[in-house]
Amino acid sequence: MSESSFSEPKFLALKQLQELIDALLELGYDVVGPKIEQQAIVYRSVRNASELPRGWSDDQQPAVYQITKRSHDRYFFFNSSPDSWKRFLFPSTMELGTAVLDDGGWHFDTNRAEVPRFAFLGVRACDLAAIAVQDRVFRDNSYVDHAYANRRQAAFIIAVQCSTAASTCFCTSMGTGPECHSGFDLVMTETPGGFVIAAGSASGERVLQRLQLGDASELQISVAADEVANARGTISKHLDRDGLHDLMLENLEHPHWKEVSGRCLSCANCTMVCPTCFCSTVDDVSNLSQTNVTRVRTWDSCFNLEFSYTAGGTVRNDVRSRYRQWLTHKFATWEDQFDTSGCVGCGRCITWCPVGIDVTQELTALRSPAGNDLANVQIIE
Repeated sequence: MSESSFSEPKFLALKQLQELIDALLELGYDVVGPKIEQQAIVYRSVRNASELPRGWSDDQQPAVYQITKRSHDRYFFFNSSPDSWKRFLFPSTMELGTAVLDDGGWHFDTNRAEVPRFAFLGVRACDLAAIAVQDRVFRDNSYVDHAYANRRQAAFIIAVQCSTAASTCFCTSMGTGPECHSGFDLVMTETPGGFVIAAGSASGERVLQRLQLGDASELQISVAADEVANARGTISKHLDRDGLHDLMLENLEHPHWKEVSGRCLSCANCTMVCPTCFCSTVDDVSNLSQTNVTRVRTWDSCFNLEFSYTAGGTVRNDVRSRYRQWLTHKFATWEDQFDTSGCVGCGRCITWCPVGIDVTQELTALRSPAGNDLANVQIIE
């Protein structure tokens, strides 16, 4: 179980999962968990355990995502979602402030919308790491994004240990999973009979006390440990991170950048599904009389041509330079900025790349002086 648990592990029977949801709703939380929409498992508000994807699993490969109804009755026997919790803490569109013109002149105001109180149900280890990365970007530095910080402060996190892994997962290489060690209020491990559950914060402990659960038995704890061990044993993708930071910065003109740009569509899918990417743009939207102006922040991507536009023109005007910017920032200069990698090994960028570009293979190719060793690069036709 978690190294930061405040309590001895308890046991939550399958039929009691609704009691957990009800307790969070009674405390005023908007419970957000996995649901099936448009043939994908996504994160949406849930009020009943019956809305969760019980009995469903997913198949993830480069450029492949498919969910299938299986014979098991597990609630969380699937992998990363095309969604990430980023969409709730750092929304894709957010109003930052307004400016209104009347006879007395301009009046400026910041967004004073009520801060939502989310309870995230089903956060995996890689996504706990991703939230910690965004904490460093938006909260734990000299320039605090108060909209993010307020949402983060109000959030309650229920982590779920992984019991399986997709072929695109490489969290073990990034040191982010599959075990959950910190960053949660509650952590659960799903077993055939129920959940071994423990608190990771005082808030989590108070919720456990409301549920009045019995202690987990040694057998139940052992079964839970086997579930996580199964996930670790299933992970087949690995990335050699030895010297990776310097390798990338010393190979900015490596021939492989041109090769991968011939496959990359610069569609920005990888940055949209990434749980840590934080590029955004700000627009001022006015009414026709230009007396009411709203400043709106929306997600952007370094893969978009106009993202690098300056007064002197576009800085990165070809796919080669844009792909290099993204990958180099993610695995090298992010460390210089925030003292952590920008990647958590969730594999979303591999699954949701339309042509199946695998970052682990592209990084490995940079170690080849020739730059054209494509023996391990899978081309999706």
